[in-house]
Amino acid sequence: FDTQNENEENESKKNENNENYNNEQNQSEEEQEKNKQDENQNRIDAYNDLNEYSMNEQLVDTDSEKQSSKNVIQKMNINTIDKNYNIFTNQFDEIVKAETLESVEEIAKLRSNLDQQLVSFQDLITKLANKLQRQLLAKQNRSWEFDLEEGLLDSSKLTRIVMNPYHSLSFKKEKDLDFKDTVVTLLIDNSGSMRGRPITIAALCADILSRTLERCSVKVEILGFTTKNWKGGKSREYWNNNNKPKNPGRLNDLMHIIYKNADTQWRQSKKNLGLMLKEGLLKENIDGEAISWAFSRLKKREEERKILMVISDGAPVDDS
Repeated sequence: FDTQNENEENESKKNENNENYNNEQNQSEEEQEKNKQDENQNRIDAYNDLNEYSMNEQLVDTDSEKQSSKNVIQKMNINTIDKNYNIFTNQFDEIVKAETLESVEEIAKLRSNLDQQLVSFQDLITKLANKLQRQLLAKQNRSWEFDLEEGLLDSSKLTRIVMNPYHSLSFKKEKDLDFKDTVVTLLIDNSGSMRGRPITIAALCADILSRTLERCSVKVEILGFTTKNWKGGKSREYWNNNNKPKNPGRLNDLMHIIYKNADTQWRQSKKNLGLMLKEGLLKENIDGEAISWAFSRLKKREEERKILMVISDGAPVDDS
């Protein structure tokens, strides 16, 4: 009996210990669950706090904000600038034909100089010109003639043979289409920053592109843009003589050059392209007005497809 009582007592203690362990474990799980709920609530509260800020407002470090305050002011001022483009005067601007800028002898000499430069660049530029030509040709719409006695087998008509074996085979042939009327304007930056190798490559590109595109009946116009004088020229003098009003806008004597008209063959205008190498021609560049001028000429053309290509180093020069 003593042994039995001892076993019952041990069993009771064991059950009590198990019950205490389970209670502790349940209490621990309850605490963990409560902690999770508190953590989630904190996240929600933090999210709600962030929502108090405007969506357009950027949170920044205050020290960094103090250091960059000048930049912020400048950015704000940009938005307040009047976006209208002003021209103080255009009475000194000129649109000239290239052949009028030099004597016939000097033009021939400059063209000879360009031909010498052509030797080292011809292979590269010719590859690029041919690539452009292929891309233009690839955009042509294809057209076919159907129900012919010979040509390529028209697979779309084979069902007729299945339905009626006595029906003759149908063939098709691609039509010979003329190249879609296309005109390309090459607008070349003639500014001082293009002096040397850049203007030489630009002139060679214009020369080879013009010859290459003429093969597929694409008309090419070659234009250039610069200024007649450094530091404004007569336009700036005119501004000085009129008491220097504020915000005068553009103060440059523009010179837009026509090297080759779209209706002129390359052989008739090739000598003009050498003028880009003329010492003293390359001065300042006002890109926006030059592009507008080239576009105004291009949109008057009757060709169905019009392409404007600008050749520039992207470096504006305006010392006025």
